[in-house]
Amino acid sequence: MESSESIPVIPLASSSNGRVSSKSWKPLKSATVPQIEKLGGQDGKDKKALSIKKLEVELKEEKKQEVMRRKEVTMERKKAAEERQRLEEDKAKMGARKAARLRRKAGRSKKVNG
Repeated sequence: MESSESIPVIPLASSSNGRVSSKSWKPLKSATVPQIEKLGGQDGKDKKALSIKKLEVELKEEKKQEVMRRKEVTMERKKAAEERQRLEEDKAKMGARKAARLRRKAGRSKKVNG
């Protein structure tokens, strides 16, 4: 009987459904990370996601401003081209009027009617 007292006895813990592990040499597993620490980790992920989202919004805003600037430049160029076209047409009109006036004046001169 003395030999049985020298061997340490490892008590077996029962599981939640009443079963007992037959592997007495394996320690029982328990949750190693408390729930509070998990939430802290999620917080870090949320902060990272928010910073990424903020960066995306900034980039989209910059892109939108660039597109608006390009449209503005295009509209200014278009207006300048229309103005040049209008001035050329007016110049041609004025040239035609002056030519007609000179023809009429030439018809009244003594040299032609002479």
